[in-house]
Amino acid sequence: MATEREKLGSYGKSLEDAFFLQQDSALIQRHREDLRRQRSAKELSDASGITNAAVLAKLVEMGITAELATSLSIIPLVEVAWADGNVDEKEKAAVLAGAAKCGLAKGRLDYEMLESWLSRRPPAALLEAWAHYVKGLCELLGDGERAGLRKDLLQRARTVAEASGGFLGLTSGISESEKKVLASLESSFC
Repeated sequence: MATEREKLGSYGKSLEDAFFLQQDSALIQRHREDLRRQRSAKELSDASGITNAAVLAKLVEMGITAELATSLSIIPLVEVAWADGNVDEKEKAAVLAGAAKCGLAKGRLDYEMLESWLSRRPPAALLEAWAHYVKGLCELLGDGERAGLRKDLLQRARTVAEASGGFLGLTSGISESEKKVLASLESSFC
């Protein structure tokens, strides 16, 4: 038969075990959450082309998914492609290559929508919606995060603008209308 002291010791041991089980559970949960955030950041990076870790962390924290980022990151590329009033084959190829880097693939609804936007100019309201979204997003980002997002997006948009190239290498690869669109995109980040 157990003495009072043994019972008390057993009870104390049970409390200690329960405490450490609770601590272990909290650590395991934090570890799972860290892994989920890392996985989300990787998916977001793959989908959007954004490489700035601080920007990715903030976007994940805000609940931005890879699917949403992919759609949003393509809108500026499409707008630059349409800057001259039509989309030539080189611009189309550059937009589709940028979309592929973001994870868009044939057979997906967002890819079909992109192809539609390259065939028929999307309404101006689409770019307006993107600009409002970016302005709202920028209010939540720090200066470094905002600069990283701006840099990543404008770099991809410039790639599309440069796709057609200049005339026989004598002129700039970016037309005046494309420069205006790029400036408009950049102003969305202020």
